[in-house]
Amino acid sequence: MSLNQLSALWTSIAPGIGNHLWQSTLFAIAAGLLTLVLRKNRARARYWLWFAASVKFLIPFSLLVVLGSRLAWSRISTGSNTEFYVSIEKFSQPFSQPAAAANSSSTLAAYLSSLSHLMPSLIAALWLCGFVAVLFMWFVRWRRISNSIRQAVPLNEGREAEALRNAESTVGMSQRIPILLSRTSLEPGIFGIVRPVLVWPQGISERLENAHLESILAHELCHVRRQDNLAAMMHMAVEAVFWFHPLVWWLGNRLVEERELACDEAVLEMGSERQVYAESILKICEFCVGSPLNCVSGVTGADLKKRITHIMSEDVMYRLNFSKKLLLSAVAVGAIAVPITYGLLNAPQTSAHSQETSLGTTAPAYETISIKLNKEGTEALKTGGVIRQRMMIKPGEFSAINTSLNELLRIAFGVKDFQVTGVPGEFKSIWSVCESSMGIKRDGETGRRVDGW
Repeated sequence: MSLNQLSALWTSIAPGIGNHLWQSTLFAIAAGLLTLVLRKNRARARYWLWFAASVKFLIPFSLLVVLGSRLAWSRISTGSNTEFYVSIEKFSQPFSQPAAAANSSSTLAAYLSSLSHLMPSLIAALWLCGFVAVLFMWFVRWRRISNSIRQAVPLNEGREAEALRNAESTVGMSQRIPILLSRTSLEPGIFGIVRPVLVWPQGISERLENAHLESILAHELCHVRRQDNLAAMMHMAVEAVFWFHPLVWWLGNRLVEERELACDEAVLEMGSERQVYAESILKICEFCVGSPLNCVSGVTGADLKKRITHIMSEDVMYRLNFSKKLLLSAVAVGAIAVPITYGLLNAPQTSAHSQETSLGTTAPAYETISIKLNKEGTEALKTGGVIRQRMMIKPGEFSAINTSLNELLRIAFGVKDFQVTGVPGEFKSIWSVCESSMGIKRDGETGRRVDGW
């Protein structure tokens, strides 16, 4: 792809990217305001609000707008008799100055133009470097965990396996989670999404009493039941694509914080004593190093002081009442309905015509077509006069004067100039058409005339 094509492509997609970024940012801010409303409620509700803000970065509102415009096809009338009239006129004197003439101002303009053409390439290269750097950082950490798991041995019996089976029954899980004994200093954590396994560090069980052991295992199983690893992997994809947006990394911290608080609340609801559960987390922190990846759900994540305070607090975390459920439902419906409604109200008329054509309806066609050489334009070109380019479009009639084949193709298919390929060079501009009819020849590189005129 040439620099001109890349620049044109960037010009066409840059507004869409900008709209998507500010819409996602505004959505995240709205989610943050809702979490303030729910600060006295359970962490699970706040977690899903932050997760929705993260997923919004992967789903642009423009997709919903397109969906709304497609739904509007059925209500658009295709039999309208409203006239559509366009008249375009251009006046130019192509030979008033030599093609190679230049001055200081044109030199500066050419320099700025070259910079504008290089800017899309620089932006793409910078984004790609950041994207690769984030992936490489995660790959190194993932390899570390994978090596630990490959060296781990299955633990099918013993105190830990028995406590895990009891915790599965308490949590209400029918799926049996394998437990692997690892010699590394990683904290206990759930690894994997489709087939999760519990990685248990060797030697930690001697520091834990049975009540501590069961509460830690219950915490890990809550991560499995909530599919936290899958949600974390989705946010890692958001961080990789939008690594340049600081709000994305802040969202990641909020997700880790709220998911750990949500699991803590779930463990306490199962009957674990607050003091025993808090002691078990502190013992794990004394023995282990935290997991290097957010998609490996452990037990020591988030702000430890805040978690211990939350666990030991006697304040009751209220469930969502009817008014807050209604508020969240209204926000969710509005986030989906508003862009779809916008698409319904702003559906282009051409969509109906396209739909009819795809269903087999005969598309509009002209009975006669006439293309003639414009001798007036040729005579004006000979004498160095002004050439007029005119175009008129109205129902049942289309006329164009001094219009090249390349311009007709762009108008007919609604594309940019760089998207039209294969057109012979002599048909790319009105001036080359006139010159060709007069026998004028130009050098392909410099544009200077070589026919002796």
